[in-house]
Amino acid sequence: MSTIATHPQRNTFRLELKRNLILAGMSPSAWEELEPRLEITESRKGELLVHQGSHEMEQFFILDGILKRVVANAEGKEMILRFAAEQDMDTSYAAWRLKTPVPYSIVAVTKVTVARVGMAQWAEFLDRHPDVKSRFEYEVMRLMSEVMAHTITLHLLDAPGRLARFQRKHQDLLGRIPNKELASYLNLTPETLSRLKQRI
Repeated sequence: MSTIATHPQRNTFRLELKRNLILAGMSPSAWEELEPRLEITESRKGELLVHQGSHEMEQFFILDGILKRVVANAEGKEMILRFAAEQDMDTSYAAWRLKTPVPYSIVAVTKVTVARVGMAQWAEFLDRHPDVKSRFEYEVMRLMSEVMAHTITLHLLDAPGRLARFQRKHQDLLGRIPNKELASYLNLTPETLSRLKQRI
């Protein structure tokens, strides 16, 4: 772990953070306050950043790579709820506010570099910056709505429809997610997904 100021790629990371959907447009004074609280970490493919059921909660801003939000049952069967890449974020904010365990894991799909901050520090920062808080809470609600819409499409759309919807809504992720992960997200076997891709 290192701070942005001490990282050799600090200039690149600062530019990337200023393009983040939550942090873009923040005032210089807000940046000055937030930057020292952010820690830069790298995670290997498959590494867990947040464990389902945990009470340790953080806010993540993705600098490079892809994360997934995933739930698993006691038998280990998994369901991928969403993917997130550069300029996006992931969070356990809703669970923190509700004082409940995190209901999902956050896992690296690829090698990932993130800027992270503890949830208590992030919430305190938001309380001091209502404009950022408003933007952030809107995005949290949008993500919850997106996860709900995805879950509904798994039941209402056939296999080609689910793939077409993903390709339409997530063009930035096309070709970047391993076939096995994408198949799981779409509730398909990898073989079915490969056949569908060949028809397109």
